Amino acid sequence: MDLALSPDDWLAVRTSLIVAARAVIFALPLAVGAALLLSRGRFPGRIAIDALVHAPMVLSPVVVGFLLLLVFGVEGPLGGPLLRWFGVRLVFTSAGASLAAGVGAFPLMVRSVRLALDAADPKLELAARSLGAGALDRLVSITLPLAWPGVLSAVVVGFAACLGEFGAVITFAANIPGQTQTLPLAIYADLQAPGGEAAALKLAGVSFVIAIAGLLIAELLARRTRRWSGR
Repeated sequence: MDLALSPDDWLAVRTSLIVAARAVIFALPLAVGAALLLSRGRFPGRIAIDALVHAPMVLSPVVVGFLLLLVFGVEGPLGGPLLRWFGVRLVFTSAGASLAAGVGAFPLMVRSVRLALDAADPKLELAARSLGAGALDRLVSITLPLAWPGVLSAVVVGFAACLGEFGAVITFAANIPGQTQTLPLAIYADLQAPGGEAAALKLAGVSFVIAIAGLLIAELLARRTRRWSGR
């Protein structure tokens, strides 16, 4: 079997990396904010927000993609104004693929950061507060450094989840080569073609290599972080 990737295969790899990276870049600040809100906040409706944040974990990815179509479609409550006022169309675009992948990975990212925040010693923040540190000072100097391992984990887990997202992406962004066709979608397309098993196997191997590389990089960064923090 020829192990060389075709130009279309390389295009799918490139699209996957771009879609996943963009999804993580935009989702990470929101995930950190949601984790801070759920871990440190005490307010009415917190349980409802918690359930809403984690809903993509229990919903079918196809349902997630369909809901995105309803909200961000060209006639949707958000997609319509975006198109009319700013000329931005998300459905069936690379940006839409990132949105779908990011929504699917969002609860995993929130959970990673929240676990790190919950494991941090709250006495450190209380001590900083008693010494006169403001909320922003405590966030930058105490809370976020304590949550850094969780943030790092969120990046890796989110990126891996985005690379593997299928149902939400194909439902919301379709399977357009060069624009929205990520590795899972390219594998699916190869399997639908007669004799495409060999091409699908090569792409599956690429997906495996990227996933293992991400895990190794995450472990190296985690070790460096522990060494830097003295743990």
